[in-house]
This record gives sequence, structure tokens and C-alpha cells, in this order.
Amino acid sequence: MTQHPPPGQPAGPPDGPAGPDLPDRVARVYGELDLSTVPAFAGGFINFGYWTGLPGPAGRPLTEDDRVRSEQDLYRLVLGAFDRPRGRTALEVGCGRGLGSALALREFGLGTVIGMDAHPDQIARAREANAALLAPRAGSPGRLEFLRGAAERIPLPDTCVDCLFSVEAAQHFRHLPGFAREAARVLRPGGRLALTTFFARTPEAARALPALLPPFADGLDVPHVIDEAAAALRAAGLREVRVRSVGDGVWECYDRYMAQQPALRDDWPRRYLTAYETGLLDYYLLTAAAG
Repeated sequence: MTQHPPPGQPAGPPDGPAGPDLPDRVARVYGELDLSTVPAFAGGFINFGYWTGLPGPAGRPLTEDDRVRSEQDLYRLVLGAFDRPRGRTALEVGCGRGLGSALALREFGLGTVIGMDAHPDQIARAREANAALLAPRAGSPGRLEFLRGAAERIPLPDTCVDCLFSVEAAQHFRHLPGFAREAARVLRPGGRLALTTFFARTPEAARALPALLPPFADGLDVPHVIDEAAAALRAAGLREVRVRSVGDGVWECYDRYMAQQPALRDDWPRRYLTAYETGLLDYYLLTAAAG
């Protein structure tokens, strides 16, 4: 599937260096530091995970296999929001190493999945990690592809995808209304959006989060407010905007996993449970429809 930017719109940041579109901290964390190799994100999916479907007794020690399963299950939660996805075209915004895009293709029967990320190193890793799926089969075009682009400037034509999903990437988006407008533009009438990440619960919480969590203080993440995120989707013309809290399936088990790993138990990500328990932030699933 050959992609072209809409008329008059740039095709996203140029290939090569991370470029001015990415804040320095984002460029470094997903470039030279390669967050997908950090033990807290075992498996390379780079998300906090959705832990409710793990097998076995609830109180048993959590393993690295459980951690990887939780990250996969977060994708399954998001992709399960799409009705009859088989054969449809999907776009993942913020695909990272492309492991979730590949899971979507394998498990949900999509016709084509386009993984998009703003960082050139992530696109290179995605293409390397998914080389077998990227190869065309017997003269037919490949069903998976990766391209570089920013959430606020998606390098695709109007009304070209049926499903748009994003898993733990929107906390990096600098301008949620811009992303919402782009999502509404590229979705076909009747298409669906499903997005999950952590959001501040209130404007006051957004102001307090940088003092507790370094990623909000150093420019890696933006403390977007959940009501403002939902309002941005509605203002862009998307309908049936629904917000669901899923933090009860994320934070406690993630923190328990961290506590059980000697190398991780004192790491900063454990402060997310504190932020959740004190009402500063939560994890949410947002869904909406186009047209």
C-alpha cells in the first residue's frame, strides 16, 4: 500500500536524525537509550500492561512471562474495541518497535496494518523486528508496513483507514487537538478510534504530577487531562466518545511485579501506583467513531 501525504501537507519529519519535531528527551529515550530494552518493559512493547487475564492464582509471584503477557493483553484490550476488524485497514499511531502492529495483524484478521512512529530509530527497529511479515507473499503486497510521521501530521490521505489505535503513546503527543483532527481526517466514515494511556484526572492533578514523576518533569511525557482529551476528540468531529477507566487492571500488578524484581523495586516507575492511589492520574481507554 503506497502512502502519500494529503495535498499541501508535509510527509512528517525527515528521515535521519530525530529532528526538531521531537523534544530532546523523547529523542534520546527512544533513540540512543532505546526504552524497549529496559527491564521494566520486558518484551519490548513499552507499556505498563493490562494484567487481569493472567493465568493462575491471583497472589502468586509475577514472572517476566507475565509481564510480556500483560503488555500483549493491553493491545488486545484496545483492539477488542473494534467491531468486525477482519479485512479492514488499521493505523497504529506510536507503534514503537511494531510488536503491537504485528499482534494486531496476526490475531485480529486485519487486512493491512500501518505502524507509524515519530522516531526514525523506532521505525528502523520495527522493520527489522518484523522483516518476515513485511515481505510480500507470492506476488501479493505485504499486509504490514511502517512509516515515520507525527501524531499531529499523519502522512496519509483523507479517509484511508477503518481503525486507528494507539497504545501508551498519547502521553508523548504535544498537541492532542491536532492529533484528534488528524484522526478524524484519516478515518473513513464509520471508522473507529481506540486509544489507551495514562492521563491526569484533573487540571490540578496535571500541575502536581511533575513533582512526583520525573517523566512529566523532564519533558518525556505531557500530563494531559482526561476530560480535555475526550473534549478534543469531540471537537474534531468524532462521535460516540467514550471514556473507560482501566487502572484497576494496570497499576497494582505492575507495581507488584516491580517490587518482586530486585533490580527494579526501587525504580521510579513504582511511583505511578502512588499517583493512582492519591487520585492524580489513572489509565483510560478512549473510543470514538468517525462520520
